[in-house]
Amino acid sequence: MRRLVPVLFALALAATACGSEEPAARQAEAKTLTVFAAASLTESFGALGKQFEAQHAGVTVKFSFEGSSALVQKLTQGAKADVFASADQANMDKATKGEVIDGQSSVFATNRLAIAVGKGNPKGIKGLADLAKDGLTVVVCAPQVPCGSATKKVQQSSGVTLKPASEEQDVKSVLAKVQTGDADAGLVYVTDATSAAAKVDKVDFPESAGAINDYPIAVVKDAPQAALAKQFTDFILGAEGKKELAKVGFGAP
Repeated sequence: MRRLVPVLFALALAATACGSEEPAARQAEAKTLTVFAAASLTESFGALGKQFEAQHAGVTVKFSFEGSSALVQKLTQGAKADVFASADQANMDKATKGEVIDGQSSVFATNRLAIAVGKGNPKGIKGLADLAKDGLTVVVCAPQVPCGSATKKVQQSSGVTLKPASEEQDVKSVLAKVQTGDADAGLVYVTDATSAAAKVDKVDFPESAGAINDYPIAVVKDAPQAALAKQFTDFILGAEGKKELAKVGFGAP
């Protein structure tokens, strides 16, 4: 009988330990947070997503980076997501009007245009007016995309009329054409040109101040991970989010 006492005691301890571990296991239950974000947020949100995962055990942040207008269309057609971050207020307003946003959005950053050119600026582009010269292949974003809308505003306010070789569906596509040499120059965001500094040069131009884009973020209506989505938006709006966004040139709201 004496021999059984230590065995029974050990079994009781094991059972107690298993019981104490069960709540912790539930807390670390695997969850996926789906974020629809503007293409220009690719680098910054990619880094912030990893930081958020590190602070939330069991959480994976899954991003879908596209033009804001395309993301709104997907949401209004029933695509499931938890968070939407737009590159302009106009597309967030469309999402709100389409009743796919839960509550109000909050602006977390601003951005402006810059000219992306090949390394060394082989065409000697110094400003916006140079993009209207003959012999240059220039690409821009399509008008319905935030960077395209900003491009249109800049042309109207400056009086410079561009004749683009193509109008792309997101800013990364414009940048890619400059990187590959398919275009001599492209109108992108400051942040995109900064992130791709190893492959392109950036030419700032004063007229860009007339088309500053606000970047709003919001929780999606009926989000599968609503509580986690709120935590993520607060994280982006907080000090850590601002610090990461500032690294590539996003402005404060």
